[in-house]
Amino acid sequence: MEKIKVCIQRLAGNEDIPLPQYMTNQSAGMDIFAAVPEEEIILPGQRSKVPTGIAVALPEGYEAQIRPRSGLALNNGVTLLNSPGTIDADYRGEIALIVINHGEETFVVKRGMRLAQMVVQKIFQVDWVETAELNNTSRGSGGFGHT
Repeated sequence: MEKIKVCIQRLAGNEDIPLPQYMTNQSAGMDIFAAVPEEEIILPGQRSKVPTGIAVALPEGYEAQIRPRSGLALNNGVTLLNSPGTIDADYRGEIALIVINHGEETFVVKRGMRLAQMVVQKIFQVDWVETAELNNTSRGSGGFGHT
């Protein structure tokens, strides 16, 4: 498996928060952790911006996608808005999570809780080539349940 080195900064006051980590040898995503100063309650239907206590410097040509954790979605109805969130290579601020409680019960965010996943991927920028017609396929313009 190909690896890259990425600089990460643990923001002041978050020395107790683990750095993102793979939970199994073949995980695509690293779990990232909540850096709330104290327990934060998210009522059903509410959302909250949750800090992670980290900032990263991705190499040019890479992005980090911030994705929900399936266990929290299944067991608690908790997920991330703006998902997947994108961390661009030139962003140097703290990574924050927009957490929403779609569940029926109050959800408590605790310091150090595994709250999301981060997947780092290569990206490509597009140079558009405008054309009068596109090549045809067997699907054509069928969409929205067409297949």
